Amino acid sequence: MSATPTIRSSQPPPVARDLAALHAAVERLFEASDAAGVMEVCELMLGNFGVHGRLRWRRMDEQAAPLAGQMDLAEDPQGPRTLVLEWADLPLPEIVRDRLDWLGRLAGIRLRQLAETSRLYEAISRLALAERLQRALYAIAEQAGAEHDMPEMMRSLHAIVGSLMYAENFYIVLYDAATDTVRFPYYVDIADTDPPPPDQSLPLHDMLHSLTWNLLQEGRPLMGSLEELKQQFGDRFVLLGPRCEHWLGAPLLRAGRVVGGIVMQSYRADTHYSRHDLELLNYVAQHVQTALERREAHIELGRRVTDRTAALREANRVLRQQVLQRQRGERLQAALFRIAELANTSDSLEKFYAAMHQVISGLLYARNFYIAQIDEENGHLTFPYSVDDVDSVRPPRAHGRGATEYVLRHAKPLLATPAEIDRLSAQGEISHFGARSVCWLGVPLIWGGKAMGVLALQSYSPEHTYNERDQELLTFVSYHIANALQRKQAAASLKHAYAGLERRVTERTRALALANRDLREQIAERERVERRLKYETLHDSLTGLPNRTLLLQRLEQAMQRYVANPSEQFAVLFIDLDRFKVINDSVGHLVGDDLLFQVGGRIRACLKTRDVVARLGGDEFAVLLEGIVETNKATLIAERIISELQTPFRLGTKEIFTSASIGIALSSPHYRQPEELLRDADAAMYNAKDGGRHRAAMFDDRLRREALSLLDMESDLRHALSRNEFEPFYQPIVELADGHVTGYEALLRWHHPERGLLAPNDFLLIAEECGCAEAIDWQIFEQVCTQAVRLIGTEGFISINVSGRHFRSADLDQRLLALFDQYAVPTRCIRIEVTEHALLENPTQVKQMLQNLRSHGVGIALDDFGTGYSSLSYLHQYPFETLKIDRSFITELPPDDAETQGLALVRAIQVLADSLRMKVIAEGIEEESQRQALLRVGCRYGQGFLFAEPQPAGTWLGADKPLLLA
Repeated sequence: MSATPTIRSSQPPPVARDLAALHAAVERLFEASDAAGVMEVCELMLGNFGVHGRLRWRRMDEQAAPLAGQMDLAEDPQGPRTLVLEWADLPLPEIVRDRLDWLGRLAGIRLRQLAETSRLYEAISRLALAERLQRALYAIAEQAGAEHDMPEMMRSLHAIVGSLMYAENFYIVLYDAATDTVRFPYYVDIADTDPPPPDQSLPLHDMLHSLTWNLLQEGRPLMGSLEELKQQFGDRFVLLGPRCEHWLGAPLLRAGRVVGGIVMQSYRADTHYSRHDLELLNYVAQHVQTALERREAHIELGRRVTDRTAALREANRVLRQQVLQRQRGERLQAALFRIAELANTSDSLEKFYAAMHQVISGLLYARNFYIAQIDEENGHLTFPYSVDDVDSVRPPRAHGRGATEYVLRHAKPLLATPAEIDRLSAQGEISHFGARSVCWLGVPLIWGGKAMGVLALQSYSPEHTYNERDQELLTFVSYHIANALQRKQAAASLKHAYAGLERRVTERTRALALANRDLREQIAERERVERRLKYETLHDSLTGLPNRTLLLQRLEQAMQRYVANPSEQFAVLFIDLDRFKVINDSVGHLVGDDLLFQVGGRIRACLKTRDVVARLGGDEFAVLLEGIVETNKATLIAERIISELQTPFRLGTKEIFTSASIGIALSSPHYRQPEELLRDADAAMYNAKDGGRHRAAMFDDRLRREALSLLDMESDLRHALSRNEFEPFYQPIVELADGHVTGYEALLRWHHPERGLLAPNDFLLIAEECGCAEAIDWQIFEQVCTQAVRLIGTEGFISINVSGRHFRSADLDQRLLALFDQYAVPTRCIRIEVTEHALLENPTQVKQMLQNLRSHGVGIALDDFGTGYSSLSYLHQYPFETLKIDRSFITELPPDDAETQGLALVRAIQVLADSLRMKVIAEGIEEESQRQALLRVGCRYGQGFLFAEPQPAGTWLGADKPLLLA
């Protein structure tokens, strides 16, 4: 590209005061080195044109003003910006405008030339930097395969990084996440006088919040002065080591995890790192990490090759030993096979001994060999086999102190040299020895747990000696030889024993024939007993009818047939005698058992042969009816049984009448177990009893729904206890005259998760049947105690209802008092309400509990007075202070001043209470006329919907003004 543009002859300025000056200005314009120089030359040329104005640069985002005294001359691509000429708001001649356009074109050409030149310089600079980076990466990659050691490699990496940027102070840190430690394999710092040792691992926690710690924790490049880094990390910044001017670090990553870092720092005020240095170091760090990993892998490979070579060398040595051992083992194995083979032959013992000598000769030097044995009859030592160059004859002898006797006495091998023989002789262990040998080896022959002989080898030549390995080999062989000798001797003894055994076998066969006859008789008796036991297991001992077990088996078979063929329908009848307990208690159990026997016979007479009648226990029977074509067939059979049982039973001199209630359950696909049919038939039977007894009832969907509902309710009750779904609701007890609240009655409510808020009538009966009622009451008592003080302060009271089942516990009063004490509730603030029914069971115990509670300040109220037995003896026997009139009396009060029987009863109760100095509280007040009637008879206190409905404690605590007045 030409530095000076070509000016066409058709476009020179029409007028020039000084052509030489204009030419010089154009030359200077195309020699300007930057945009400021272009602007300076343009200002000079404006003076030559006679234009008085101001040149300025306008940014591209700056809005151009629509002024008459303004003109855009040229654009600077490097800005980007525009060179603008501004002059006084006067019109310019056309010739001046042409000159200005010509000047703008020249300036624009030069600005574009400068922009292109700058772009080329930048590209050249980037190419040079990329070349340097590429050379550095090649050098880093070469370091991984270089032969020099790790420190030399680290120094080379330092020099490579230093060729890219300022790296006078440089260190590499490696992090081990498994041990949470760091190591500095390379550390160069001109200001740090105490560098960390390169081979020592340091806990990372020791440099907590340091710049190195932050680099490893952040896992990203970090750069800046200490002030900038401290501002970035805040409390997680602690300076360790000398203070630097600028700090730069990049993490070393492996599979996304930080395994180390490269750090450089500058102590020079004029040397700081740039963003370009940060990106460059982060890029180089990954190649350094790759080089380190390759270097470590190379070192590890070399170490493994060395270890593997050593292991192979050792394995080769062991293999050679194993080959030798294998060869010796094969010879030994062949010898053992030969010994076992000889033990099973029928040759004489002399030939056996000679063959043993030959076998041992194949393993050891055995030119001189003998076998010694103990004669069990006289205890002498015999030598049944002996081959020796010196002692050719070895006669039997009595036990002495020879080497052979030493082995027998200690039952262990002896490897003896002449020196060892002399030592044993000096100790008195050996007193005589045959011909003196160079080496003597003897091992015991052991069978039956003791030494019964000796196997001995000896050498008279120094060329042949024995060692411990020979001793171990001969000892091992001696075990097999001892076994072979024992088998040989046992074979001889066995032959003698065969004759006696044959005789004893004949005698034993005769005895076994007699025993076999007795055994067959015992087996037959046992089979009879088993049949009897099986019958008794499956039948009722009183009536002889099938029992529950047999019924369930037959019922399961019927269900299987029904599943295979739905037309094979069946039915189950559950029969319960009405008033059987009365019969048992009146005429005795013997007559009752006779009645059950006859009842079973009558039921059996009403059925077909294939049907099953079973006694389940007590007065309960069950019937399985098979082949039911119509559903009403089961009902007809049940009515036939009921009619048959109406006929009087003649039991001795007495005539007994009874009846039955029957529940019927028909086969259905939803049944899976026989017990489910019995359960539903039982439920239908109870439905028949509830309907008046002496009748049959069919189990239907209604009963199933009721049973499922009852089961669900029981399950919900138990879950409700664990989830604390029960809550006390409080109904105020007020003074009838002015409505002043004197106390509250705590009433049970259940927050059911599906059915909403439930009153006690919806679930209390089921809770009593499943045994949850008492636990529910205690949960309510505990909640009342936690809320009592905040609800009533110290002036009012809260009534809690205690049912009769609680008084079955002998420690009820102690538990209540302990509960009040645990929550610091004053006993005078608690009133217990009991019903007359609660006083009937164990009245002595109930009276004692109530008196104990009353003595501790707890108020006692008789609830629902007038609806029970209303015995006046209760009022002076028990420590009551309050009577509560049942709502049934309040609803009968007249709406006007008329005198009615209900009003007279309430007046009588009030007079009775006044005479006994008791308070009276009327329940269920819902109308104003009822309150007025109660006031006329002198009743002071009451409760009901007229005043307030029961609400949770939060409702009363959140009221604007207190309900209890001081």
